[in-house]
Amino acid sequence: MITQRQEELLKLIVESYIKTAKPVGSKALCDTMNCSSATIRNEMAFLEDHGLLEKTHTSSGRIPSDKGYRYYVDNIMSPKELTGEDMLKLQTIFKNNSLVLSDAIVKSMEIVSELTNYTAIVLGESSADNKVAKVEVVPTAENRLTALVITDKGHVENRNVVLEERVSTDEIKQTVDIINKLIVGIPLSEVSKVLEFEVKPVIDKYVKQHEALYNAFYNAFSDFAPKPDIKMHGTTKLLSEPEFNDVSKMRELLNKFEDQDLIKNIKSDDDGVSIYIGSENMIDDDISIIKTYYTKDGVEGTIALVGPKRMEYGRAGALLNYIKENIGKN
Repeated sequence: MITQRQEELLKLIVESYIKTAKPVGSKALCDTMNCSSATIRNEMAFLEDHGLLEKTHTSSGRIPSDKGYRYYVDNIMSPKELTGEDMLKLQTIFKNNSLVLSDAIVKSMEIVSELTNYTAIVLGESSADNKVAKVEVVPTAENRLTALVITDKGHVENRNVVLEERVSTDEIKQTVDIINKLIVGIPLSEVSKVLEFEVKPVIDKYVKQHEALYNAFYNAFSDFAPKPDIKMHGTTKLLSEPEFNDVSKMRELLNKFEDQDLIKNIKSDDDGVSIYIGSENMIDDDISIIKTYYTKDGVEGTIALVGPKRMEYGRAGALLNYIKENIGKN
């Protein structure tokens, strides 16, 4: 346990460091704390001994440790209210009836990234969990087509279809009609199996150039593998933060952002806003991640913000909460 004065001191140091990114010395706190510099140094030493503050190599001041940030978030931080300007910018997205929900979520997180200067991440469902709603075909060149597979969740998967020989337009249309009749409602991950065991016998019976058409569509649709739907915005925004002035450190972080298997670990199942500070997250010890889970009409996913450990946790959490509430109303 720490005393009320020590807690107030920790609060001042955390909030000063969040704002300035500069270590905090005892002299800067004398007037605010109404204590002598010696008293503050003693209290800072106590907090350091208990793992809540750290010394830097370049200054005699102190900065919060991961444990100090955690104590601040859990015990000191006050809930933040969004400004009218923040809410107005986000409301324009959710009031735009021309946007489907998935696009509204992505665009709202892009705005949050711009407002906070943090990296925004939207993790949707794996596309392989979607079910086929419709298949459409667009000719692109001789013996080449683009098949558009539209799912029940509004996702569109593009597949190139390469024909081994010239095929008539009527034969293509007939094949697509058969495919639509037999695979609508089927999960994407099961499409190739249905093509082989249900669609192929019908095409063999009714379509003259069945061999070429079946092979083309089977090859195009056979690679529907589960993959996360990941949208990121502002991946280079951390470059402007002093913690990432080290080029090698920043390069390492950007490489991690490109690793989809790593990023999908951000997925949340918690209904509230969760905060992972430094070593608590699975991405990088020098960042913090704030995330929450959303669900609406069977569509579910995670929205998250990634920033330096000296994030404005209260504001970032309030922004995510606001988006989550609007997803529920949309």
